[in-house]
Amino acid sequence: MEPLLKVKDLTKYYPVRTGFRLKRRKLWVRAVDHVSLEIAHNETLGLVGESGSGKTTLGRTILLLEKPTSGQIVFQHLELTKLPSHKLRELRKKMQIVFQNPSSSLDPRQRVKDILCEPLKTLGGFETQELKVRVSDAIRSVGLSEEFLNRFPHELSGGQKQRVAIARALILEPSFVVLDEPTSALDSSVQIQILNLLRELQEKETQLSIYHP
Repeated sequence: MEPLLKVKDLTKYYPVRTGFRLKRRKLWVRAVDHVSLEIAHNETLGLVGESGSGKTTLGRTILLLEKPTSGQIVFQHLELTKLPSHKLRELRKKMQIVFQNPSSSLDPRQRVKDILCEPLKTLGGFETQELKVRVSDAIRSVGLSEEFLNRFPHELSGGQKQRVAIARALILEPSFVVLDEPTSALDSSVQIQILNLLRELQEKETQLSIYHP
């Protein structure tokens, strides 16, 4: 079976500003340097490295949240870097991300139900009743009751915020999810709960693949 995701020689360089004496010399920070990997359906790939080694940048570049300097990203047989913007937008629902810090990734002005509805409304094509059902199913799937839907992020604990962030990522039923150290900002007891939750969700969603820097 062909892999769900294939990355070949992916690079992401950032230019470095220098003083006027070196203005003719081009300097670069090589955040991601010729990385190749494959992820199969229902597979979890964990990437280990010290802080600042480019793990998060790799995940963001795979999702094209950062424009790659060079390389290929093939997802479901499609070369992402060559897709027109409207085609890439259609494919976005199959590729999601859970950010490291749930407090900064959730809009403090929105209730949980609006946070979960936003991806569905952006994608479009859902009736009002279907939106309610999808939101209710999503919040229950991460172990929270529907009463949390009317709360604001500041009314939630760190673990509850991360559960909401996971629900938001999974509400579009993606095939591939990037987890950007989703437990690093949480207490050790909550970390275990979130990791167990992710494992349970992947067992239910047999086509879900995960990249975990």
